[in-house]
Amino acid sequence: MNFNNNYFSHLVFDNSLTSENYSQSRTLVTAPSELKTIKNRLPVTESHWISPPNALELSWRSRYGGDWTAEIHVESWRGRDMHLEGDHLCLWMCAEQGIVDDALPTIQLVLEPGGETPALPLNQFVEQLPTSEWVHVKIPFAAFASAGDFGNLRQIIFQQSVADDQPHTIYLDEIKVRHLDDNPPVQAPTGLTAHGYDSHVDLVWDDITDSAVEYIMVYRSDDGMNFVPIGIQNPTFNRFTTPVNEHKTTYFRITSVNAAYQESAPSAVASAITRALNDDELLTMTQEAHFRYYWEGAHPDAGLALESIPGDPNLVALGAAGFGMMTWIVGVERGFITRQQAVERMHTALAFLDKADRYHGVWSHFMDGRTGKTIPLFGKYDNGGDLVETAFMCQGLLTARQYFDHDTNDERQLRDTITRLWEGVEWNWCRNPPDSDFLMWHWSPDYGWHINHSLIGWNETLIVYLMAIASPTHPAPPELYHRGWASQSEVARKYRENWGQTSAGNLYTNGEEYYGLKLDVGVGSGGPLFFIHYSFLGFDPRGKRDRYCNYFDNNRQIALINHRYCVANPGGYGGYSDAFWGLTASDDHIGYRAHEANENNDNGTMTPTGALGSFPYTPALSMNMLRYTLDHVPELWGIYGFRDAINLTENWLSPIFMGLNQAPIVIMIENNRTGLLWRLFMSNPEIAPMLAKIGFVDDERKD
Repeated sequence: MNFNNNYFSHLVFDNSLTSENYSQSRTLVTAPSELKTIKNRLPVTESHWISPPNALELSWRSRYGGDWTAEIHVESWRGRDMHLEGDHLCLWMCAEQGIVDDALPTIQLVLEPGGETPALPLNQFVEQLPTSEWVHVKIPFAAFASAGDFGNLRQIIFQQSVADDQPHTIYLDEIKVRHLDDNPPVQAPTGLTAHGYDSHVDLVWDDITDSAVEYIMVYRSDDGMNFVPIGIQNPTFNRFTTPVNEHKTTYFRITSVNAAYQESAPSAVASAITRALNDDELLTMTQEAHFRYYWEGAHPDAGLALESIPGDPNLVALGAAGFGMMTWIVGVERGFITRQQAVERMHTALAFLDKADRYHGVWSHFMDGRTGKTIPLFGKYDNGGDLVETAFMCQGLLTARQYFDHDTNDERQLRDTITRLWEGVEWNWCRNPPDSDFLMWHWSPDYGWHINHSLIGWNETLIVYLMAIASPTHPAPPELYHRGWASQSEVARKYRENWGQTSAGNLYTNGEEYYGLKLDVGVGSGGPLFFIHYSFLGFDPRGKRDRYCNYFDNNRQIALINHRYCVANPGGYGGYSDAFWGLTASDDHIGYRAHEANENNDNGTMTPTGALGSFPYTPALSMNMLRYTLDHVPELWGIYGFRDAINLTENWLSPIFMGLNQAPIVIMIENNRTGLLWRLFMSNPEIAPMLAKIGFVDDERKD
């Protein structure tokens, strides 16, 4: 991955991730004028484009007394720098039938802050659009004679101009903010290889280091001679994945394209054969793809996982990084990397953690991968330690300490450093007041306990209490597990009722039935599925129980309830079925939401890690989800496995892969296959005594 590429600092639109309509558009039409829309959005066309596989369609008929407006929004996602670089708005336009002069629409920009610019006639910048000929339109921002920072462009608005009562269609593609610099020719990419799987092919090539490359064009052929373009790739990445449904040899080549849309000579040809994969092969394929997020996508200095890809290339996310360490172990065992590669990466990561900001031994949620300095992403009060993310990291560190057990200097140093970092966390200090029954999520060196978030279960924070009680140097009292995590106090009751909007489970234990399944512990129907993933990536809940429940059985019930809810689909959302299920936290078409099996917290967004991270609890149902999604929702699959989420009702597909959600797929598939991560974490000498102090006892596992 090329961390120096600035592709997104220019991008407004290159391609829609979904067909039918473009999720980042909005339309409004007043009769008798007409505007072609699909669910109040601009249609997507796959028959016309500059950069394949699609473009936007703007089709209208303007009449007196009517009006129409079509908005194209600059898409925002977590970690994206929304400031665009350039002094011109550049876009390609192609008319189905020639359009001249004032029949062209007007164009207006929306800045944030700064509001709307005046609407200008497009014919000020292009006198005519010939029939079926692409024209590169370059509009200087200075033409709008408007105050404001055009780098903060948020919308482009096309509007009705002359009411000529004639049908017109324009195709729009490659909408970008640019400086009109010289664009030197670019060289053909090198090192192209192709690997076929069940229903897709992965292409990989050498890193692109030429800053003049705008994108990589991908070509496909069925005979090795006649190639057609099928897609583009941002040169940040040297990987591309494409569906290939027929089990046969397919040929590929790629070219480089500069900002003037001049194409290089083609690369050498690579070919691959797809074939039917059995379940084990499919699981390995899935693990390897998601593992790449933490290996290829790691920060080059820190060696640790980023919050999201694409996103801020320097935003290291501590919890995702801890999960990522566990995927490296899977990577060694599955042959994706060598043990020595993992050892070297661990040394890089530990050196970073050793120098990173800590607060009473607690790391921050987000850190700058170049320096280790805290990044207060959630506001000024978030400029200190995050105990939950630190627990996620320690879960990964302790798992790695047990795995790297060879009697070599390299691995001894790893174990010693891990032990020192782990023993440096002052768990018991993280209480407010010092004799509180609750551990606290955040502490700031400037604002103290201002965020004031007590850790109260049932949720993803169980591992914090387990780590805190297990600490050999700064342990929390074992009774905090019952008085804090599982508290039945008035404070805890109100906390659960507030976020769950129900009294069921407000005393930690539940006892209600959901879709015919009794739930022992959990608020409402159990919450989003990451509750049964994050604390259980290393902690093995099988065959043991505390005074409240057997957590393996309870987790399985939560997963089954989630599945049955999706089958029932009370909200009537698109795609939900026996084979397409698993509601959990992710971004969606509105923002971030913890989706779960109740109508208040379900908006039709499906997140693959929900079902796939539940493999140990629901192996058959999870396998069904995996095969169904690969076969029937292929747009979800990308270079790092499944994209974060999809909403078929809204025709929205996440543009990102997310650090916290890719890893549970790798880890929990492996725990279901071999129990590897569970076995390693549980073998730490601190774990058994901790469980005994809490009161865990052996328990028969239900079948």
